[in-house]
Amino acid sequence: MIPGGGQPDMQQLLQQAQKMQQDLAAAQQELAEASVEGTAGGGLVKATVNGSGELQGLVIDPKAVDPEDTETLADMVLAAVRDANSAAAALQQEKLGPLAQGMGGMPGLPF
Repeated sequence: MIPGGGQPDMQQLLQQAQKMQQDLAAAQQELAEASVEGTAGGGLVKATVNGSGELQGLVIDPKAVDPEDTETLADMVLAAVRDANSAAAALQQEKLGPLAQGMGGMPGLPF
């Protein structure tokens, strides 16, 4: 029910829900197509992920490769991927955050 005792306009609610669904699908598509990068070791290792956090690429500078110390290289790879995933999470919040807030404001929807 709407404050003040009136009944919600079901057609209007359906239109709002459809628009939010379309906006959400568009935002998800943008995230899937987006690309963010994370780095480690002063740029010796670069990881690229899409906006959903899926690893798309990894570049390792030859200077980072020491056959006697693969643990440091592994640590740099992990750090670069984590950095890229943090950037992807920030992008997700930017794109999806307003939509999630909008869904919470619709009467009758459990978001």
